[in-house]
Amino acid sequence: MTAVLEVHGLGVAFGGIRAVDGVSFSAEPNAITTVIGPNGAGKSTLFNLISGLIRPHAGRVMLGGVDRTGCAPYLMQRVGLGRSFQITNLFFELTVFENLRLAAQRLETAGRLLLPVRRSGVALTRVEALIERFSLTSKVGELAGALSHGEQRRLEIAVALAAEPSILLLDEPTQGMSHADTADTANLIRDLARDVTILLIEHDIGVVMDISNHIVVMHQGKKLAEGAPAVVRADPAVKAAYFGHA
Repeated sequence: MTAVLEVHGLGVAFGGIRAVDGVSFSAEPNAITTVIGPNGAGKSTLFNLISGLIRPHAGRVMLGGVDRTGCAPYLMQRVGLGRSFQITNLFFELTVFENLRLAAQRLETAGRLLLPVRRSGVALTRVEALIERFSLTSKVGELAGALSHGEQRRLEIAVALAAEPSILLLDEPTQGMSHADTADTANLIRDLARDVTILLIEHDIGVVMDISNHIVVMHQGKKLAEGAPAVVRADPAVKAAYFGHA
């Protein structure tokens, strides 16, 4: 089965510092591939290279078997990449419904973009499905800025899914959450993998080991190890670099 995402020798340097250095891996269909590593390992920079926010100095990004290296973020979104960010990125002055409705507009054909919202049937159907799936029915009329932190993070994942991507990049989706919200979000991500391939950055190692199919470990910009959770957990180099002991 063809990988949804393939990263080959990806790298970028800022000044004399190699933030990402020759990283290669693939993300298989409907699997959860998680990138872990200490602070400063280059995880978010890797996401920025894949999603087109930063242009790589070396390597290739293949999406669906097509070379998309250096494509702008809006072009990556058009060809099936969705992303959430480490810092919540929503229109806080708009309602939950309006945030989702704007994101789902991508599903409408160009000829229908200027029609009244009530006539955007495809987008509205998608919004209704997301509201139900993400348990946002009671929140549709609330401003995004008035939601709790956990609700905002959940909404952001829903917004990233609105355009029906083939792969979803989630950058620390449980950051700052309570234990209960973290558990709920982990279950949600596991459920979403039935419909979309997921590439995840996550700091909660319990969540990582519980929901990941494949783990990529980064250290000082390089790939240190990769494999199934049990393999990564047992790797002496990972223990030394990530967990702080051999």
